[in-house]
Amino acid sequence: MDIAPSIKQTGRLGEQIAKEYLEKNGYRILDRNYVFKIPLGRPIGEVDIIAKKDGAIIFVEVKALTINAKDGREPVIRPEEKANIPKRRRLVKTAENWLAKRGIGLDTKWQIDIIAVEIFPDRNKIDHFQNAVANF
Repeated sequence: MDIAPSIKQTGRLGEQIAKEYLEKNGYRILDRNYVFKIPLGRPIGEVDIIAKKDGAIIFVEVKALTINAKDGREPVIRPEEKANIPKRRRLVKTAENWLAKRGIGLDTKWQIDIIAVEIFPDRNKIDHFQNAVANF
């Protein structure tokens, strides 16, 4: 009997796959799992991976989905579709906070990418959507 991985396990695996993908493609990882939190408040947002390439800072939201190929069904929703409008707004605020905490001006070249990882029993499918989140 196969036991499906938990959402957290799928997320962690997806982030690891995305990190390795980025490194193989010339990105330098600067930070992981950065949480924007106001003092004594609840977290406002989180960015999974922060990287740098070609002088730009790239904030990466990873969306992962485990697919059981045995049943032959396509997923109802693609992983990248899980980055909805409220999530995108939180990503922008979190990216701006990360930059501000490091004294990096908002005029610095930066963008938010989404990496969708579909985890199959025998392979992984990665889709990289560059500059996928516009500043709201």
